[in-house]
Amino acid sequence: MPEAAALRVLRLPALGRFVALLVLALAVFAVVLLAFGKNPLRAYVDIFASTLGSPYGLSETIVTMIPLTLTALAAAIPARIWLINVGGEGQLFIGALTATWVALHLGALPGWLLLTLMAVAGMLGGGLWAALAGLLRARGWASETIVTLLMNYVAILLVSFVVFGPWKDPEGVNYPQTAPFVAGAVLPTLGSTRVHLGLVFALVAVVLFAAVMSRTRWGLEIRAIGGNQEAARRGGIPVARYIVVLMFAGGALAGLAGMAEVSAIQGRLRPSLSPGYGYSGFLISWMAGGHPAGIAAAALVLAVITAGGDILQMTQALPGAVVNILMAVMLFVVLGRRGGAR
Repeated sequence: MPEAAALRVLRLPALGRFVALLVLALAVFAVVLLAFGKNPLRAYVDIFASTLGSPYGLSETIVTMIPLTLTALAAAIPARIWLINVGGEGQLFIGALTATWVALHLGALPGWLLLTLMAVAGMLGGGLWAALAGLLRARGWASETIVTLLMNYVAILLVSFVVFGPWKDPEGVNYPQTAPFVAGAVLPTLGSTRVHLGLVFALVAVVLFAAVMSRTRWGLEIRAIGGNQEAARRGGIPVARYIVVLMFAGGALAGLAGMAEVSAIQGRLRPSLSPGYGYSGFLISWMAGGHPAGIAAAALVLAVITAGGDILQMTQALPGAVVNILMAVMLFVVLGRRGGAR
């Protein structure tokens, strides 16, 4: 009977599997809140009412959802052939770095061209950063998991170097940041909200990911490699090339997230560019099982939790770090379910 139950869990649609994991994680977190004398039901009502219950809260949730979706795809795309890309955070920072170079050095260009070049630079920066780890894996020289994880710290330090050094704003009152971008380097927003064009980037990326995987020869070959890498190699599929290309594609989307953040939200490059979107994106990818619809749903839920964290400090007298506890609980639930499925 346990084996049959495990098989039924594996056959659940990705969206249903995500909902089941979310409910379990929220139940475990409710026990944690009860242990500290808090009302979990009230806490959850406060979170969802403050985010989805008001126009401002909804817009801020969408703003948070954009980089989460793109970094989740950065992990999900290589995962189709069992590559573990833990470097979404670093790829996001490199994408922001290369996009900033374009904004600072080519600011005289027309806005549409400047933004296009910034997006291309961001994707190239993040993609090449990830492709380096893919090349090392394809050659059999190093694990992409370790390489992408360690490269996160290098990328963050590179950004710190330029904002403390050569790109530092001389009028920034000694604050580590670049000069503000020109108006043409800022992504358009929706009305008076902070919801920006990056939302279109994220939605298009999700749709393209689903279409490529289900309706193209590339998707068929990727599924073949994910099913049996050795058999795919014997069948003439260039496995090593796919390793590098998929790592590049994932890194490019994380780099695009960095470009969108630095352009639409920050308006300049700062070391506090990301509160950990790359790591949260990895969690989202695992929760959704790499399924496009599941990724969109999981990104929305984690955006709600992230955006609603401040409310718990006011209504429940809980520290802001309680959101990290909930995300950690979700990660343990995902890992536990996968371990049980084996």
